[in-house]
Amino acid sequence: MAEIQENSDSGKRGKQKKFNVRVDFTPMVDMNMLLITFFMLCTTMSKPQTMEIAMPRKDVIDDDMTLVKESNAVTILLGKDDKIYYYLGRLQEADYENPEKLQEANFSGDENSIRALLLGRNREVVQQIKDLKIRKENLEIADSTYKKEVTEVKKNKDAPRVSIKASDFSNYKNLIDALDEMHICNIGVYSIEDITAGDLRLLENLTGGGYEKQTETEVKQ
Repeated sequence: MAEIQENSDSGKRGKQKKFNVRVDFTPMVDMNMLLITFFMLCTTMSKPQTMEIAMPRKDVIDDDMTLVKESNAVTILLGKDDKIYYYLGRLQEADYENPEKLQEANFSGDENSIRALLLGRNREVVQQIKDLKIRKENLEIADSTYKKEVTEVKKNKDAPRVSIKASDFSNYKNLIDALDEMHICNIGVYSIEDITAGDLRLLENLTGGGYEKQTETEVKQ
């Protein structure tokens, strides 16, 4: 990699010899390329942590929710301070001023959580999927068959249909947590919808948390 060139003067004895040193960096370039190639092949590229959400059209949401049984409809409201609320059935005008229509829940997974509510109302579907999973683990059915049958099971007409509505005071973490609960509870049909003035009035009457400000903004728009 290095060469030493000696300059000697035979006519002048007794003087120190001078050396000219030339370093050849060509092998170092080859080594660097080998190292870069090695790390490119052995390193796992980081993937962006994103979630794709297919938002249904508003007319499809309206048609689907019209066909849902009153006993199957569940509406989740995301409020301020990481709070989550829900009410069962559809919201009627007579319910707007009734704070008992709205119930508070949480994301903790305990008996008062939204998970406990959904698992209880989706008990039949959850049990059928557990049975299918056991059959798959015992190699009684193939993975493709398992996925196909799970999809069919989730279409149960008696399973809950969930509407998720976020207020301006909630955050994206609340929405992601709510979507996670849909997956954990094997909810086959759910939608993300705009919160209505009636929903906000329920939140305001139950909590007194200033939700009427959002209602006033919507009216002005």
